[in-house]
Amino acid sequence: MKVTLISIPVRDQEKALRFYTEKLGFIKKLDTPLEGGNRWLTLVSPEWQDGPELLLEPAPNHFEPCKVYQDALMKAGFPYTQFDVEDVQHEHDRLIELGVEFSMKPTQMGTVKVAVFNDTCGNNIQLVEEL
Repeated sequence: MKVTLISIPVRDQEKALRFYTEKLGFIKKLDTPLEGGNRWLTLVSPEWQDGPELLLEPAPNHFEPCKVYQDALMKAGFPYTQFDVEDVQHEHDRLIELGVEFSMKPTQMGTVKVAVFNDTCGNNIQLVEEL
């Protein structure tokens, strides 16, 4: 068994696509139209194009419990998911230059360094560097 798809809830797929490709550097893999103007929209890391796909899931627009959960995580400041990076400080500085807002600057916590940013699509995302 292996993980091939990771879903992240977004309220605007087009806005999320721009953020995740233009700011974070992900590559669009699949973009298939679905009913109701939704899309099966997946991205991959340019560093691991055969790795897990990130699905930009419009569930908060159609499933109230997903919206409630997403809102609760955001209000509490908890990350929805995390992305591993080689150098958190470098990624933080690069993303700040692109206008990304961080709620937690790079901080060492034991054997990792973490930072948390707002993806502008309803989620906090945590960056993690193993030290």
